Amino acid sequence: MLSQKTIKIVKATAPVLAEKGLEITTHFYKRLFENHPELLNIFNHANQTKGRQQTALANTIYAAATYIDQLEVLLPAVKQIAHKHRSLQVKPEHYPIVGQHLLLAIKEVLGEAATEDIIEAWGEAYGVIAQVFIDVEKEMYTEAENSNNAWENFKSFKVVKKEIESSVITSFYLKPTDGTNVPAFTPGQYITIRLSIPGEQYLLNRQYSLSDTPNGEYYRISVKKEVIDNLPEGKVSNYLHNHLNIGDELELTAPAGDFTLQMKVAEPVYLISGGVGITPMLSMLKTIAITQPNRSTTFIHAAKNGMMHAFSKEVTESIEKIKDGKTVLVYETPTNEDRASKKFQFEGFITEEILKGLQVEASSLFYVCGPVPFMQAVVSHLENIGVPKEKIHYEFFGPAMELKQKETVTL
Repeated sequence: MLSQKTIKIVKATAPVLAEKGLEITTHFYKRLFENHPELLNIFNHANQTKGRQQTALANTIYAAATYIDQLEVLLPAVKQIAHKHRSLQVKPEHYPIVGQHLLLAIKEVLGEAATEDIIEAWGEAYGVIAQVFIDVEKEMYTEAENSNNAWENFKSFKVVKKEIESSVITSFYLKPTDGTNVPAFTPGQYITIRLSIPGEQYLLNRQYSLSDTPNGEYYRISVKKEVIDNLPEGKVSNYLHNHLNIGDELELTAPAGDFTLQMKVAEPVYLISGGVGITPMLSMLKTIAITQPNRSTTFIHAAKNGMMHAFSKEVTESIEKIKDGKTVLVYETPTNEDRASKKFQFEGFITEEILKGLQVEASSLFYVCGPVPFMQAVVSHLENIGVPKEKIHYEFFGPAMELKQKETVTL
C-alpha cells in the first residue's frame, strides 16, 4: 500500500508529467539503451524511431500519476500491455532496470524541480505499479505453459507454405521444427516472431495476428509489405516477403492478446476491418462459420481496390456457411475491373450512413481493426448511431493506443 504522502506527491506531479512526459521518456529510452543495449533485442526499433514508444510511455506515466490511488481503473490497460509483455518475454528482472533509468530520466529532465521527496515518491509508486504488472504477467506465463503442446520462451518454427493473398499481403504457414503440434488460441490473438536479419546488429521482434482458425497443426500469419513512395518501409515485412521462403526458420512465442472473439455468447457480431486489419477478423469469421453457424454475422471490409483486397474467397466460403451471414465491401479507389465485376457494394470510405443502413440490433458486438485513422472514423460512426462503447472492441498493431491519440505502452 502506498502512503498518503506518496499518493499526494505523485498526483501533484501529474500536470508536470503531462507537459514534460515526452521529453522524459525520450531521455529515458536513450539512457536505457546506452546502458543496456541487450534490450534492443526485445524492443521494436521502428516504434522507437517513429516516437510511438516514447509517446506511449509518456501517456502511461501520466495515467499512473492520475489514478495512483485507484489502480483498479488501470487494470484493463495493464492486462492489454501484459499480453504484449508476455509475448515479447518481458520478465520480472527487467522491471528494476526500467525503474532505475526512469527515475534518473525524471530527475535529469526536471532538474531542481525533482526534489528528493518527488523522486522517493515515484520510486515507491513505480515499485507498486511494477508489481501489478509482474503479478498479472506471472499468471499469463503460467497459463501459457500449462496449455497443451505449450512451450516456454521462443521456439523454432519453419515455413511450410508461402502464399500470395493480394498485391501487398502474403501468408506464411508455420509449423514447429520439432514436429510437435501447436497450442490452441482464441480467434483474434497474435504471436511474436523473432528473427535475425543480415546486416542488423540486434534481433528483430514483430507481432502478427493469427489469420486462420485454431487447428493444432500450424499457425498462419498474413503480412502486409510496407512500402511508401515505392520504397521499402517495413524492415521486417519486406524481409519476410522478399527473403523468407519454404523451409526457412524463425522463432515464435505462444499466442497472446485480449482482442478476442466472445465465443460463449450468441449476440449478432459485426467484424469491421481496413486493409491488413482483416487478419484477426478472418480468424474470427472462419471460427464462427465452424462453431457458431447460426450466429448472425456481418463482415465489413474496406480496401483500396480489388488488387489489394485479400482473402476474398475465404471470406465468401465462410459467409456461405453462416445461416445469417452478410458481406459488405467498400473500395476506396476501385479499378475498372472492380466496377465491371461488381466486386464491391460501396465506393470511398465506410461512412455513418453505411453503418446506419445495416439496422444494427442493440445487443450486437462490434470488432474493429485497421489503421488508426480508419478506427477513429469507424468507432466514431458507431457511437454516433447509438452503439454503446462497451459493445465496441478494437485492436492496434504496435503499442496500444486510445483513439483520441492517447497511447499506452509496451515496455
